Amino acid sequence: MTRSLFRRKPKMISWRPLVEGDVVDLIAPGFAPTKGEIRGAVAFLRSWGLKPRVPPGLLGADVLCSNSDKKRFQFLKRALLAKDSRAIWCLRGGYGANRLLPDLNSLRRPAQSKVLIGYSDVTTLHLFLNHKWGWNTIHGPLLDRFGQGVGRPRDKREMKALLFGDKPILEFSELRPLNTKASRQQTLRAPITGGNLTTWASAIGTPWEGVPRGKILFFEDIGEQGRKVDRMLVQMDQAGHLKGVKAMIFGEFIGGAQSNGRYLWREVIRRFADEAPFPVFDHFPAGHGPAQRPIPFGPRAELQMGKEPHLRVGSGFLS
Repeated sequence: MTRSLFRRKPKMISWRPLVEGDVVDLIAPGFAPTKGEIRGAVAFLRSWGLKPRVPPGLLGADVLCSNSDKKRFQFLKRALLAKDSRAIWCLRGGYGANRLLPDLNSLRRPAQSKVLIGYSDVTTLHLFLNHKWGWNTIHGPLLDRFGQGVGRPRDKREMKALLFGDKPILEFSELRPLNTKASRQQTLRAPITGGNLTTWASAIGTPWEGVPRGKILFFEDIGEQGRKVDRMLVQMDQAGHLKGVKAMIFGEFIGGAQSNGRYLWREVIRRFADEAPFPVFDHFPAGHGPAQRPIPFGPRAELQMGKEPHLRVGSGFLS
């Protein structure tokens, strides 16, 4: 059995809020964005007064991804080590970031931290930066969406306020309790981790396996039928992966209909909640759907449970 390299809990490091004129490095660690999506992303960040930086040669030939593993790692490495940039924002998810982890593990943690933004396949990079380097990150929209005008205006405003240091606490009142443990009046405090369920589950048994003990787990996904969602949740449970988890929150699950049009993943999640030894919630406004509120990974969160749950999450930036 391969032991996770993330067993040692690092001291979490905050990032500095952005100001107008800051450089933001754009990367594509997984699938390739279109040239139009890149242009849209650049224009979007400029509208915020930021200086987006797209590395020359970002797109190249590869079987699956935006470029070769070697090239994609070079772009990621430069973005992480660059002393003149304050953020790394992923253009697209898809698949491929896990192929960069062995090389990423060879890097020494830079003295200057910066914030990583993305979701979906970027879950892999959140895992590494949170659990190995102790960097606070943001599970948030990819730039291919924002650059094309996709997304709720309120989510864009919240994202900007968070990045520019105007929102030290994020509050979520949309949660819905799914089991009796979640409905009890109590408060728990723990950091949030997680991301895309498929990506997280695929890391179990590798050196990059997440360590959810003592944390609130958040999961979202797209295109996964009920049996696949069930398989991943059962795998985590039977592997002992969920021991010590404080609570679990499910965000948006998009698609995944059966041939008869039913969405069995809803019933799967409810059954999981009934059997889980910890509080389980759903209806969290983040994932691959229209609602994409940012979630800071790493800072301490406070979850007030009961019939009307309320979640407060620290921003993760230096105040």
